[in-house]
Amino acid sequence: MTAPKPIDIAAKLALVERQWTPHRIATFDGYQIFVAKLEGEFVWHDHAEHDEVFFPIDGVLLVDFEEGETARVEPGQFLVVPAGMRHCPRTENGECRVLVIDPQVMEHTGKERSERTVEDYPVI
Repeated sequence: MTAPKPIDIAAKLALVERQWTPHRIATFDGYQIFVAKLEGEFVWHDHAEHDEVFFPIDGVLLVDFEEGETARVEPGQFLVVPAGMRHCPRTENGECRVLVIDPQVMEHTGKERSERTVEDYPVI
């Protein structure tokens, strides 16, 4: 077995061309880690059975919740969105680059379908 090597997040993000398209960079114990470039507003959705972790690398991520609250997540912070909580990620003042951790079985936009839904994450 080969020893694992560190993953360079900045190098992986440099390979991402389309915004709102998650790119898988690692998997472990049934979870996936992906990076994405975001700008503007995503889609209102939830993940009925799974939590989702957002970790901004740079830029500010805002996550709106159906209850009317908004979480502001800055680089060096992370946010866990609990299973079943309807949310809509968006950015503030330009692009935000994020690392996200969620189960491999989780659907990108839950049961919602839109032009931003990605069925098979590119692996980089």
